Amino acid sequence: MTVSGPERRPRGANPDAGEAAAHETAILTIDLNALAANYRRLRGLAGTADCAAVVKADAYGIGMAEAAPVLWRAGCKIFFVATLAEAKALRSLLPEAVIYVFSGLLPGTAAMFHTHDLRPVLNSAEEIKEWATYSASLGEKLPCAVHVDSGMNRLGLSAHEVEAVASASDLWTAMTLSLVMSHLACADDPTHPKSEAQLQAFDRLRALLPDSIASLANSAGILLGRSYAYDLVRPGIAIYGGHPRRQGSNPFQPVVHLAGRILQVRTVAPEETVGYGATRTFKRASRVATVAVGYADGFFRALSTKDGAEGLVVSIGGHAAPVLGRVSMDLISVDVTGVPEALSQRGAWVELIGPNVTAQEFAARAGTIDYEVLTNLGRRALRRYIGG
Repeated sequence: MTVSGPERRPRGANPDAGEAAAHETAILTIDLNALAANYRRLRGLAGTADCAAVVKADAYGIGMAEAAPVLWRAGCKIFFVATLAEAKALRSLLPEAVIYVFSGLLPGTAAMFHTHDLRPVLNSAEEIKEWATYSASLGEKLPCAVHVDSGMNRLGLSAHEVEAVASASDLWTAMTLSLVMSHLACADDPTHPKSEAQLQAFDRLRALLPDSIASLANSAGILLGRSYAYDLVRPGIAIYGGHPRRQGSNPFQPVVHLAGRILQVRTVAPEETVGYGATRTFKRASRVATVAVGYADGFFRALSTKDGAEGLVVSIGGHAAPVLGRVSMDLISVDVTGVPEALSQRGAWVELIGPNVTAQEFAARAGTIDYEVLTNLGRRALRRYIGG
C-alpha cells in the first residue's frame, strides 16, 4: 500500500480509523488490484486483439505514477496519453512501453518525440508531411499512428485528406505507419446506428493507406463485439471502474472510493433551513451531519438540493443519508435521521463514492458522466493506494 496526500503513511498503516488518521477529513482510496482485474477482463473481451491502456489526465485522475506500472505488470505494453508532457512523464515510468500521443504533432515538436521514443497520432495531412520530412532528415523510418475521421468530426484526417495523401509514396516510405486508428462517437449506446456506419467508413479509409495494425474500439467499443476490436483496443474509463455504457449494470470493478469525515451533528427543528441560500427547509425534526468535503474536493456544486428535489444519497455504515441543501467549498450536509447515532457521531466516516454510492450514480445526480467525476477528485484528500 502506498499513500500520498498531506502526508505519506508507512506501509501497512490504516488511515480509515485510529490515531494515525485523526486529523484527516477525507480519504480517497484507490484499489490497484481492481484496476489490474479490470484490465485483464478487457483484454479477455478483446479476443485476439492486443489491449492497450489510455492513461491520459493522470490516469483519469487516479494517478498515472501509481496506475501505469500496475498495468504494465498486468501485461499492458501499449499506452495512450493526450499530451506530449504526459508522454514524457510516462516514459520516465515505463522505459520500454510503446507510447502514443493523441494530440499529435504540434509544430516544432518532432525532435522531442524522437528524443523520448514517443509516437505521435498524426491528425492531418500537414502533420504527416512534417513527420515524414523529419524522419527523412534523420534517415530513420520513425513510427507513428494516423488518425482517420470516420464520422466524429473532431480530430483526424477527413476522407478527402486520406485520398490526397494515400498515393504519396514518398511520405510513407520515409516513415513507419505503425497504427491506423479512429474513434467511435456513440459506442456508449449499443443500439445507435452510427457505430456501424463508422466501422464501415473506417474500413474504407484504412484500405487506402499502407498496411498497418488497426484500432477503433474504446471501452464502450469493446463491448460492441469482436468486429470492433480489429488488432488493438484502447480502453480508458472501464479500466478505472467506470461504466462505458449509458444503461445496464457495470461489469467492471470499482477502483475509486471516497470517504468524508463528519465534523458535527446537530438536531434541526421543523421549518429551519440548512446551508447557503436556505434552499432546503425541514418538514420534521431531523439530525443533520456536516461532512468535511465540498466542491474543492470534487464533490460538485451541482449535487446541491433544494425543496422538492431529491439529491444524491450517500452511505454511513450501509445506511442511507441524503445530501441536503447547497454544496459549499469545504462542506456538505447530510440527513442522518435514519442512521443509528452510534454510526453517525462526530469523527465518523461517510461513504461518498464506493460500493453503496457508485461513481455512475454520483455523476448522474450531478448531470455529468463518471469520466468527469474521476478526473475532478481533488488533491486535498489523503490518497490511499491499496493492492497493486
